[in-house]
Amino acid sequence: MVRALRRPQHFVTLWACPPEVPLNDTTFSSPSPSRPAVDRSGAPALLSVVCPMFNEEATLDLFFAQLVPVLAQTGLAFEIVCVNDGSRDGTLARLQTLRATVPGLRVVDLSRNFGKEAALTAGIDHALGAAVVPIDADLQDPPELILEMVRLWQQGFDVVLAQRTDRSADHVLKRKTSEWFYRLHNRISDSRIPPNVGDFRLMDRQVVDALKRLPERRRFMKGLFAWVGFRQATIPYARPARAAGDSKFSGWSLWNLAVEGLTSFSTVPLRIWTYLGLAVALLAFAYGLVIVGQVLLFGRDAPGYASLITVVLFLGGLQLIGLGVIGEYLGRVYMESKGRPVYIVREEADGGAAQPPHHRDAP
Repeated sequence: MVRALRRPQHFVTLWACPPEVPLNDTTFSSPSPSRPAVDRSGAPALLSVVCPMFNEEATLDLFFAQLVPVLAQTGLAFEIVCVNDGSRDGTLARLQTLRATVPGLRVVDLSRNFGKEAALTAGIDHALGAAVVPIDADLQDPPELILEMVRLWQQGFDVVLAQRTDRSADHVLKRKTSEWFYRLHNRISDSRIPPNVGDFRLMDRQVVDALKRLPERRRFMKGLFAWVGFRQATIPYARPARAAGDSKFSGWSLWNLAVEGLTSFSTVPLRIWTYLGLAVALLAFAYGLVIVGQVLLFGRDAPGYASLITVVLFLGGLQLIGLGVIGEYLGRVYMESKGRPVYIVREEADGGAAQPPHHRDAP
């Protein structure tokens, strides 16, 4: 089997954020002025790659074997910030060993498992580069796309997104539920998330600094990435299968993440219950008029116990669901009010930035 992504054939979609207007593959806008490949001192600009990791020991060697040669081709100095999110296998030990052979590798070890959103936040907070690329270690995000991301960033785009156009490697149920989530989120939220775009993207330092100023502790990163805006370009790609290991997201975890995303960026679920309560009240009033009319005109008695208990149980169910929705939002307020940090770092090992070959060989 030949992997098409070795020499990716893709097209690029460009737009000025926020992308509320539907776009197609031929929509373009002018980027910001181009960026130099060197900083003010004349040294190569620094590219930071952020990798949140949880039980990824089986993928590490293959991941770095594919990532490092790609980074060396960018012509930029680079660092790889790996965040160990409380792994229970040998991920941390292997990362510490690889520091001797992988250039630019930095290891941030969290005190426990805080979840991917917190680990990704930790990596972004610790990244020092002029551009930052979050990427997963399972190689479903092809490192080869980083070259095109850097090229577009140097042309002046603040954010370069990687959009999955072929997700046949994912289970059909995951593909459909993901599609439904994007549609629902974009319908009820003010900030639109580009469909089938994950965390894999390039962000300019200006975008990263804007993200770091956001105070949320319960973080839905895809929504935050979309909320800050800036000028964006999109690179479509076919998503390959996971290189090794298993996904760490269960169906329940994905459900909780979806609820987090919906309640973080919209109050429509709360507003729905206002309209639903009004509709039920109007129906109850109309039903009461029907009963009164039947008694006055035909002398019929009001319906008995069965109808009454059905109505009571129906309304009770609606009230409990409404309380649950309110509880979701109240719980978020409660968690935010505590002011706990998003993550705690147990240890950090800094290997320093790796210079591109032409810079290392310079006298």
